[in-house]
Amino acid sequence: MEPDTFHSLLRLRKKSYRVTLYRRHLSWMEELGSSQRGAGQSFRMPVTEIVCVELGKRDALDQEPQAPTVENQFTGGRRPKELLVFINPFGGRGQAVRIYSRVSPLFQLAGIRTKVIETTRANHARDHILTEDLQGVDGLVCVGGDGMFSELMHGLIGRTQREAMVSEDEEDTVLQPTRIRIGIIPAGSTDCICFATVGINDPVTSALHIIIGDSQPLDVCAVHHRSKLVKYSASLTGYGFYGDVLLESDRHRWMGPFRYNYAGFKTVLSNRSYEGTIEFQTTENIDSNPRDNSRCRTGCLVCSESSGRLKEDADEAEAIQAEQRQIQNSNWHSVEGSFVGINLTGISSACPKSPDGLSPTAHLADGTADLILVKKCSMFQFLRHLTRHTNQKDQFDLPFVEVHRVKALRFTPRSLESNVEQDMARKKSFFGRLCGAQPTQSCWNCDGEALPHVDISVRVHCQLVNLFARGIEGARRASLFRY
Repeated sequence: MEPDTFHSLLRLRKKSYRVTLYRRHLSWMEELGSSQRGAGQSFRMPVTEIVCVELGKRDALDQEPQAPTVENQFTGGRRPKELLVFINPFGGRGQAVRIYSRVSPLFQLAGIRTKVIETTRANHARDHILTEDLQGVDGLVCVGGDGMFSELMHGLIGRTQREAMVSEDEEDTVLQPTRIRIGIIPAGSTDCICFATVGINDPVTSALHIIIGDSQPLDVCAVHHRSKLVKYSASLTGYGFYGDVLLESDRHRWMGPFRYNYAGFKTVLSNRSYEGTIEFQTTENIDSNPRDNSRCRTGCLVCSESSGRLKEDADEAEAIQAEQRQIQNSNWHSVEGSFVGINLTGISSACPKSPDGLSPTAHLADGTADLILVKKCSMFQFLRHLTRHTNQKDQFDLPFVEVHRVKALRFTPRSLESNVEQDMARKKSFFGRLCGAQPTQSCWNCDGEALPHVDISVRVHCQLVNLFARGIEGARRASLFRY
C-alpha cells in the first residue's frame, strides 16, 4: 500500500462503499453482495471540491458509545470564510430572494459566515462597497443579473484605485487589480457574465464555485470621454443596433421582458446606420484572433500566458511604463464609414438566446476585447448576420462584417449635419415611415446602460477583477458538481 493512501468503509442508505483517499483525490466504489455480479458504481473527485464532511452515527449493532455528530469544514487555501451578499429583490425575474434561500444552506454547511444586504435603490451596493468597512470580507456576492454585478464591480474597482491613489480619469494609467473576489448567484434576465465564466446560469453550481474558492480573472474595459472616466464594462459596449435596442426597450418598460423582443424587431425594421470613424489598436499576439476557433476554457493557455506577463510586469516599473508607451503609439488602425453596429465585447457575451455569443472565441483574461464592425447593409443582410448568432454558423463570414482583436479604441461620430441628411433620406422609405422619427445619432450600450456621450475611448485592462469561477469546463469535469 502507498504510504499516502488511506482506506475506509462507508455505509450509506443500506449500501456499502469502499472509500480510498489517495493524495489529493477521494474515490469510492459500491461493494456488491455475493449474489450480485460485476463491479459497482465508482466515483472520484478532488479533495479540494468537497464542501464539508459530517461524521455520521455508528452502526446500530455497535455497543460502543456513539460519538456526537460533528461538522468538519474544509478551510484554508482560497476558500472564503466571510461573504458580503447583496440581493436585488426587484431585478431580473424578481426571484432573487427565493433563489438565495436555495443556496444559503450550502454556505452554512461549509461554515461560511454571510452578511446579507437587500438593496433598496440603484447603486446601493456600489456605494456600500465604496464607503463601508470591508475588513475581514473574503468575497462579495451579488444575487441578481448583470446590472447587479456591474454595481459590485464598479464599487470594488473604484475603492481599490482610491486606496492605491490611482486616478481613474487618466486613460493611460495602469489600474490596480482588485483583491477581493466577486461571486455571482444568477437571478437576472440574461446572466451573460455567469454564462461566460461558469458555462451555465445555475445558482447551486455558482454557490459551489464560491464555497470551494475557485478564482477566475476577468478583463475589464474602461470607457472614457475627454479624459474623464464614464463607466467600466465587463461584457458588451455597443453602438448602433444594440444602442437603439436599449433606448427603444427603455421606452416600453411597461411591456416587461417582452420589450426586448419588440425593441429588437422594430430596430431591425428601421435598418439605421451611423457614420463615424473608429480607431483601434490591435493585439501584438499574431497567434490569437477572433476567428482562430480556439475557445476560452478552464486552464486556457492564452489567458495563462497573460497572467505570467502580468506577474513579470508587476515586478518591473519600467515594463509598466513601456506598456503605456506601447499602448499610445503602436498597432493603431482606422476605419471610416457608415455602421449598423460597432460592438466591443471582452467575453463571448453568450446567453440562452445566443449560446455561442457575439464572439465565440473571445478570451476572459488575455487583455484584449473583440471589435465587431457591421457596415451599412440591407435589412435582410443584417438579419442574416443576427440569425447566425443562434445557429452556430460563422457570423463573421459575411462581406459587410469585420472583426478584430483589440486592446483599445476611439470613436468619433460624423457631424450632425450629415446625419440629418441621412435621416431625411431614410424617412422617405417605407420602413422609415413605419418606425417613426429616429434620433440623428445612436448611443453606446455599455453592459445594458446607455452612456451619455457618443465620442468615447476605451481601453482593456488585463485581469482587473477576479471572480469565484474557473471558466467553462468540459462535460466530464462539469459533472463533478452534480452531487
